[in-house]
Amino acid sequence: MKFVTMAELNRDIVDNLHLIPKDIDIIVGVPRSGMLIAAMIALYLNKPLCDLNSFVQGRIYSVGMTKNTKDCILDFWKIRKALIVEDSSNSGASIERAKETVQKVDLNIKCSYLAVYVTEKTKDNVDIWFRIVEPPRMFEWGFMHHESLQYACVDIDGVLCRNPTVKENDDGERYRNFIRTAEPKYIPTRKVGCIVTSRLEKYREDTEYWLKMQGIEYDRLYMMKLETAEERRKLGNHAIFKAEVFKKEKKTNWFIESDLKEAKEIAALSGKEVFCVDKSVFAKAALKYRMSWKLKMQLYAVLIKYLPYEKVDQIRKLKRKLLG
Repeated sequence: MKFVTMAELNRDIVDNLHLIPKDIDIIVGVPRSGMLIAAMIALYLNKPLCDLNSFVQGRIYSVGMTKNTKDCILDFWKIRKALIVEDSSNSGASIERAKETVQKVDLNIKCSYLAVYVTEKTKDNVDIWFRIVEPPRMFEWGFMHHESLQYACVDIDGVLCRNPTVKENDDGERYRNFIRTAEPKYIPTRKVGCIVTSRLEKYREDTEYWLKMQGIEYDRLYMMKLETAEERRKLGNHAIFKAEVFKKEKKTNWFIESDLKEAKEIAALSGKEVFCVDKSVFAKAALKYRMSWKLKMQLYAVLIKYLPYEKVDQIRKLKRKLLG
C-alpha cells in the first residue's frame, strides 16, 4: 500500500507548478478532494478559485484584499482559460464526469484538466499530471475513510480523540468523565479492524459508550488488564502491549498511533508499519534496528512480568538503560 502524506502532496505540487501554463485564468476544483488541490495551486499561483458547480453556473470566488492584483481576474466573463483539478485519477471516472459537466454548458472557455496522482492507464485522460502512483494507494487527507481500515489497529487517545490533560488523568471520576465526553479528533467512517488502547480494562464500558456515541464501528477492542493507572505508568509497557496485539492480529498490516516514540517502538517489535498522525510519518524500522529493539523490549517484557511490583523503580531505571 502506497501512502501519500500531506507533506508529499505539498512537495509534489510545488515541484510541478511549472507544468501549469502561465495564461490560466482560474483554478477549478472537483469536489471534494479536488478542492484541496485547487486551493493550494490557486494560492501558490495567486489565481482565482471556484468549485466545478460554481464554474458551470458562471460564479467565481472572492480573492480577498491582499491577493487582488491587476493580473487577478475578478469577473467571470473575462475568463478565457480554466484549469480543472482533481487530486487523483484511478479509474478515470471522476475526470470524465467533470468533462461531461463542462461540455453540457456553453462557456466559451478553454478547459485543461489536471490530476496530481495518476496511473499508467489513466495518465492520458488528463492534460497535466504530477506523479504516477499505482494502486493500492491511500492519501492522508482520506485515510480515515479508506477501506483498508478493516486491516488496521487504531489507538484511541491522540487519534480518535484528544489526549487527557494531567488533571483529567486521575484514574477516577475526572478520567471517567473525560472518556465519556472527550472531543473527537479523527473519526473513521469505515469499520476499523481493531481498536488497541492503553486504557485499563475497567474503563471498557465507558470507552464503548463513547465509541457508540461517535458512531465508530469496529470488530475488536483491546484494553490493558492492569489494576491502576499508576501501575501502568510505572511499568511503561504501552508499546509492548500494542505491539503484542498488533502482531497477534494476523490480518492487520498497519497501526495508527499518535506518539512518534511509541510508533517506532511498535514498528520495531511487530515488524509492521505504524502511521504516526502527530508527525504524518510512517515508522518502519530497518531490520538491524528492529531486531535490536525487539530483543531489548522482549527482555524488558520478561522482567516486568516476573519481577515483583515493588521493584518497579528499578525496572524503570533498567528500561532507560536498555532503550535510552
